[in-house]
Amino acid sequence: MFYLRLARGYRAPDLGRWLLTAVAGAMVAAFLLRALGRAMSDPLGSGGAVTRLLWCLPPLAAVAWFAAVAARAVPGQRPERITGLIAAGAGPARIRALIAGETALAGAIGSALTLLLFLILRNDIAGAGLAPELGMGVELPPAAPVTLLVLVPLVAGLAAAAAVPVPDTLPGSSPRPGPRGFHPLRLALPTGLTVTGIALELYGLRPGAAEDGRPVRLPAGLGTSSLAALGGWAVTALGLALLTGPLLSWAGRLLVVARPTPLRLLAGRGLTAEARRLGPPLAVLALTLAVVLTVVRYWVQAPGTADILPAVEAGLLVGCAVAAVLTRLAEIRAARRDITEALLGLGTPPRLLYGAVAIRTLTAGTVLLLTGGLTALLGAAVLA
Repeated sequence: MFYLRLARGYRAPDLGRWLLTAVAGAMVAAFLLRALGRAMSDPLGSGGAVTRLLWCLPPLAAVAWFAAVAARAVPGQRPERITGLIAAGAGPARIRALIAGETALAGAIGSALTLLLFLILRNDIAGAGLAPELGMGVELPPAAPVTLLVLVPLVAGLAAAAAVPVPDTLPGSSPRPGPRGFHPLRLALPTGLTVTGIALELYGLRPGAAEDGRPVRLPAGLGTSSLAALGGWAVTALGLALLTGPLLSWAGRLLVVARPTPLRLLAGRGLTAEARRLGPPLAVLALTLAVVLTVVRYWVQAPGTADILPAVEAGLLVGCAVAAVLTRLAEIRAARRDITEALLGLGTPPRLLYGAVAIRTLTAGTVLLLTGGLTALLGAAVLA
């Protein structure tokens, strides 16, 4: 109980993280319960239950990703809280369990609220349009919704537990700075994937490729495409996502060439130092936005093909990606607090620091425009 007292005292960032996790968990629970309701309404042997459950995997993975990023930032954002917990006798494993428990509790509350709404709507309140989605008229097995909704807090809690690094939970210690550069294999692999994917997609989009082999029917009313083109685009998107971190590091190095000014030096060094931590969430955000914009473009050009479920899932994916990026930026800002205070103590003008942040933001945005724009362009070619 004493540990729970110390774990209380949420501030605005903690409360926002907790509420976002609960809202995202509630939305994923709604997708799972809809899949259950449709499975009960459809006749036996229709074969659509597995497909609807598979549609629930992307939002569930997005919630797990956000939970991991948010849990990773807790020790850096709240060092006094971690120090108090350790002073009370909590070790690294117990602190990790507390952070994971907070995340799982948020997902459980969101899932419980969704289940309550689901049961209320099933009590002859929903109209005829929602009856198939809720499985009205069919007895609800008690174990089915409980089993499905346990997935949300379980996945979120496990992701949070795996993301918290043990060294960051020790009192009075700071994580060892990792290497700022990238291993040659880390550069060769995504470059090879990108080149191979582009070549495979061009092969799948060549004239007469539609007659070769069996076309693949895409979900969400996106038409059909050849297997080579679709696989090439997937490989290219993965390669460009893995290249985001190295490109950020190279961009930071380019800012400090040719006798840099103090503004360029601060911006370039900062971007190079944080490229490894900032690359993954920005890559996920760029890939998510590229896919969403590509699908929206196809729906606009082909009226009547849009589906409400993929649109809602896309909104959840983008929201989780944006929240993960903001959380990682807050983590980086907390980690650089001592450096910022030292620079201000040496007489550095605040506008110089703001200018460096603006240049880093502009440079990172350019990198994302390059990787995300190329991903969206190649995706549009697949759906054309």
